[in-house]
Amino acid sequence: MYFREVIKALIIDDEPSAINTLRLMLDRYVPQITRIEYTIHPSEGLELIDTFQPDILFLDIQMPGMNGFTLLKELKTINFTIIFTTAYDQYAIEAIRFSALDYLLKPIDADELKNAFSRYVQYREKMPDPNAPLYQNLLNNIHAVESRDFKLALPTAQGTFFYKPDEIIRIEGESNYSKFYFTSTKTLVISKTLKEYETLLANHHFLRVHKSHLVNINHIANCSNDGILSMHDNSTVEISRRRREEVLQVLKNKK
Repeated sequence: MYFREVIKALIIDDEPSAINTLRLMLDRYVPQITRIEYTIHPSEGLELIDTFQPDILFLDIQMPGMNGFTLLKELKTINFTIIFTTAYDQYAIEAIRFSALDYLLKPIDADELKNAFSRYVQYREKMPDPNAPLYQNLLNNIHAVESRDFKLALPTAQGTFFYKPDEIIRIEGESNYSKFYFTSTKTLVISKTLKEYETLLANHHFLRVHKSHLVNINHIANCSNDGILSMHDNSTVEISRRRREEVLQVLKNKK
């Protein structure tokens, strides 16, 4: 992919030490970023977004006066990639991950930083125009943190689709792709591995029953004696022999 010569990053964090650490790490591990601006004041950060026009915004969440989510609400347009830098609680992190946005947990790990930049490169290759619905979904998910009534962002070449976990019946994995089956007749193929969604949906009633299958246990209609699951969409999924005991125990406890 062709990048313009200057890749600009803006850091907004109320801790000067955190800014200095991230600047040093970017200089050392991500030399492709050639211009860096920073501020400890979120209000000044809003002005810098307008004047500096960053390609990447490294945004802290917990800041006095205006947290990172509040700052996002102040923006009329978002034409840059956001990478959250935070030590925030797990539910807010889950809301970010459900929205298909990137984050780095403090203290920031060098490999994670490099991986985040690699994902930025891949994102710009696939979607050169910013996908604003992702950020709107994030804001919606933040409001749903307590109830955990999140919507999962599923980016495809045709656009980004949003579904609640309860609307997903099962996910079938093949190599680096995952095929989603919903309570509607629609299906989607996403270029992420089943393992990624297994981790993401672990606290939302999803269970890995086979190396190629992740199912929503709330959509299991029946489990036969020979380890065949009948789902609410009339599909069937075989429980692997290696996972059968664990799966049957989970289903027994659910009753």
